[in-house]
Formats: sequence, structure tokens, C-alpha cells
Amino acid sequence: MADQLLQQAQDLFEGQIDFEGQKLTELFSTIILTITGCLAFGLGFAQGSIWVTLWIGLGGTALAFLVVVPPYPIYNENPETWLRANSGISGSGIEVDGKKIN
Repeated sequence: MADQLLQQAQDLFEGQIDFEGQKLTELFSTIILTITGCLAFGLGFAQGSIWVTLWIGLGGTALAFLVVVPPYPIYNENPETWLRANSGISGSGIEVDGKKIN
């Protein structure tokens, strides 16, 4: 029972995403932070209030966090297929420090 709960918690927090998902999250975070940064600066400057600038910037950072950090399924649509550990070429003749490695 405890092993099942631990496995479920590990699956929840592990956050598997693929390389395309990483590029997508980088794009999302860049767009969100750029837009909210410009908006925060503009509105803060127009109102002459640093508090407006800080709160809008904080809201944009929180929004970027909510969009980017959780491992949504959209971030794992192109998983990589990895080779098995024993599928290497044996006897390839690699030499390290004068010794052949099989």
C-alpha cells in the first residue's frame, strides 16, 4: 500500500517532458514574461507607481510558473525512443589507455 502511494507521488512530481516540450515551455515562459514585463513597466510608469510595476510583474511570474512548471500532457507528445542498455555494438575495437574495450 505504501509502495503504491510512493509510486503515485513519484509519478506526479517527476514531471516527464520531452525535448519538444522543453522548447515549448521555454517559448511560453519567454512570451509571458516579456509581455507582462512590458505591461508592468508601461502601466507603472504611466501611474508613477512602483507598486503597480511590482504587482503586475509578480502576477506575470506566477502565471508563467503555472503554465510552465506542471508536466501537462502537451509537453510530452514526442517522447524519445532510447536504445536498450545491452544493444551496443560488441567488439567495436575501442581502445582506452592501451586496453581494448568490448
